[in-house]
Amino acid sequence: MVSILSVRDLRKSYGGTPAVDGVSFDVKKNEIVGLLGPNGAGKTTTINIVLGVLDADTGSVFVGDTDLRTGRSTALSRTNFAAVYTPLPGNLTVEENLRVFGLLYGVKRLKDRVDEVISEFDLERFRKKKCGVLSSGEQTRASLAKAMLNLPELLLLDEPTASLDPATAGDIRVKIREFAARKGGAVLWTSHNMYEVEEVCDRVIFLSRGRTLLEGNPRTLPGEYGKKTLEELFITVAREPLSLEV
Repeated sequence: MVSILSVRDLRKSYGGTPAVDGVSFDVKKNEIVGLLGPNGAGKTTTINIVLGVLDADTGSVFVGDTDLRTGRSTALSRTNFAAVYTPLPGNLTVEENLRVFGLLYGVKRLKDRVDEVISEFDLERFRKKKCGVLSSGEQTRASLAKAMLNLPELLLLDEPTASLDPATAGDIRVKIREFAARKGGAVLWTSHNMYEVEEVCDRVIFLSRGRTLLEGNPRTLPGEYGKKTLEELFITVAREPLSLEV
């Protein structure tokens, strides 16, 4: 399968302390990959480098055949992002936010596309409400609608369902799986909910202290290391990563 995201030997340090230390991986078309690990493992730094928010010290990031270093605008036009810690501007309504971001992404048939994502994420009753007065779950749905506006080839999701109730979170997972399967997108997903990861992701990558520690199918990987569940494996990665190194 075609790789939508290719990360090679990525390194980033702060004051001599490595945050990302030689990370390499691919995310292919129609694939959902979970980027996992305890706090401080390097997940958010890696995502920020892929988004062009941070510059890597060394290494490369390609979105399709576009090198992020030399074709940043092209690469980012094919990408989108949602996270609970990056809410949409609170002084704009849901519709206004979607129109502004749609203009930034050069979305064609913008009015129709805004209507589509508002319907898809059940936001019609909040269309004219300012994002700052929405509940955390409603803001999350609005951010996900923004992330789908440009039908990105690469979708980066950092804890996308953290503030949603179980029923809404389940609906969002279905939408993300449909996005990857039917629209040919690639998804890089971070979460601390291992049950969710096991349900959604085709493959997982565990980071520990800035390095790739484990990689594999989330449904079979725990058994390869003598663990019953992905959550048990996650806890071991967080507490005793050296015991899993080969």
